[in-house]
Amino acid sequence: MKIKPCTKCHSKESVFYRPYSGERLCSNCFITSIKDKVQNAINVYGMLEHNNRIAIGVSGGKDSLTLLHVLKQIEDETHGSEIIAIFIDEGLEGYRNEAEKIVNQTCQDLKIELIKLSFKKLFNLTIDDFAKKNRKLSICSYCGVLRRRALNEGAKQVNADRLATGHNLDDMAQSALLNLLRGDLSKMQSLFPGGFYKKGFVRRIKPLCEVPEKETTFYSLLQNFEFQSYKCSYAHEAMRNDVRDWILEMEEKRPGTTHTIFQTSLKLIPKKIDKKQNICEKCSEPTSSNLCKVCQMIEDYFKINS
Repeated sequence: MKIKPCTKCHSKESVFYRPYSGERLCSNCFITSIKDKVQNAINVYGMLEHNNRIAIGVSGGKDSLTLLHVLKQIEDETHGSEIIAIFIDEGLEGYRNEAEKIVNQTCQDLKIELIKLSFKKLFNLTIDDFAKKNRKLSICSYCGVLRRRALNEGAKQVNADRLATGHNLDDMAQSALLNLLRGDLSKMQSLFPGGFYKKGFVRRIKPLCEVPEKETTFYSLLQNFEFQSYKCSYAHEAMRNDVRDWILEMEEKRPGTTHTIFQTSLKLIPKKIDKKQNICEKCSEPTSSNLCKVCQMIEDYFKINS
């Protein structure tokens, strides 16, 4: 069977087909299209200005490595912003060894500053500690809250004014449905890819918000990235897995479903953003209640296991 030509340049054989748009792209046009998608998201959602100081959460996975490379290229060509990578060790035995080596080498190759933080140093607890004891929540719930705090702490330590994370289109759609299924529309505001200014928090942006996971994977393969191969041993506990499977099934049957879910979720973001803040009684970090989520989780951990 003859391979169809690239619908962009019309001169090379296509290597990737986008069912949701009908595009067939050669490797060069595909790579360029990912950069264009990121640049477009930055512009549409007002993510960046000239000479920002951008902290990027880099886990060693395909999404964060794609973001690191693409954003470095865009910033070198346009805004001239400085990029700093932040690597977090959650304390899952053996899980981050491979990733840390990959991130070290990548940052060295790209000449990007790298800082490393760990749950153990920040909270005096690891994810394995939570997993091995009695607990109320899934491991993913603990990890998500602690990781967000760790990334914000790292961004503050390097005086960043933006914190970029590797959330792709699939992640955004999954989060939107999870919020709906849990009846928590208040969390919809966190889906806005351009982020918000909030005292005590570095403005969080999501430049990969319009790039499907399949495309960050293919981008990584075309660029010959080495990325983490080990999966988290606790990932099976997450409700997100069920939502992911459903969205993938719908995307296969009805291309464009993932984009539609994401775009619809943006319309559900409250026009008035809740900026009410207190100060956590224990750690003095911003919170909407007397105790922040991190301190609540740690306090519950010791209560349950005392």
